[in-house]
Amino acid sequence: MAGAALTDRIAASLGPLPPAALGVAVSGGGDSMALLHLLHDMADTRGLSLRAVTVDHGLRAGSAEEAAGVAACCAALGVPHDTLQWADWDGSGNLQAAARDARYRLMADWAARHDIGAIALGHTADDQAETFVMRLARRSGVDGLSAMAPHSVRAGIEWLRPLLGIHRAELRGYLRERGIDWVDDPGNEDPAFDRIRIRKALDTLAELGIGRDVLGEVAGHMRKARQALGWQTYLAARELAHLDAGSVVICERRLRTQPDEIQRRLLVAALGWVGGAAYPPRRASVARVLEAVSQGRP
Repeated sequence: MAGAALTDRIAASLGPLPPAALGVAVSGGGDSMALLHLLHDMADTRGLSLRAVTVDHGLRAGSAEEAAGVAACCAALGVPHDTLQWADWDGSGNLQAAARDARYRLMADWAARHDIGAIALGHTADDQAETFVMRLARRSGVDGLSAMAPHSVRAGIEWLRPLLGIHRAELRGYLRERGIDWVDDPGNEDPAFDRIRIRKALDTLAELGIGRDVLGEVAGHMRKARQALGWQTYLAARELAHLDAGSVVICERRLRTQPDEIQRRLLVAALGWVGGAAYPPRRASVARVLEAVSQGRP
């Protein structure tokens, strides 16, 4: 796809009133480098003030050099750039999850310091399909299988994903046409990672008619289903739940009249309100609680 066509698609994804100050997360990989250059191409015509950020997790050799390479590229484009360091992992828990959470936290703080209300991320149609299959393997429900949203809010920052409708191969073609270099993470070929094995398996699924576009479309259907379930849960909560001194009080009799999935979502929402946990409890744990409620047990 020609660069102008890609730029038009990026512009359309941002809507008629894009943020005046826009951040862009750039790792140095092909997807984010393409996003940086596409946003730079449209910045003047759309009145965008663009600023780039790179998070160096320091988890592998060469990460500092890659961040420096992004900084040099941004300097050549005239785009302000900052590198953020992550150095507070205590060695416990899931490393990839911790790195992801830290990345969002660091970028949100960075955006607040520079009065940036939105940050563009380089997730592509391929990422959408890979995430769907990964979550399918984990037996995820509607929420887990729903598509990544093109717009979301986290830590007070709007996160934009303007590349969700564009494939990785298209972006690589654009970079080659422009003579732009990018860095391939060695981990992208390491079969020890689930995502890499799934990436290779997707080629086989495509031969069966289950290609990346198909999976992305299904994920989109699931996102609409998630939104509908969320709305119905909200309506049910208005009818059968209320707050009392910091507790969520739910009418047990009326709860039982709700479909199983609405019951589950109400309980998860109540637990989240009271406990403030970042993630919901496991589905099996919630099922045990609902079973106890249905049998009149505490």
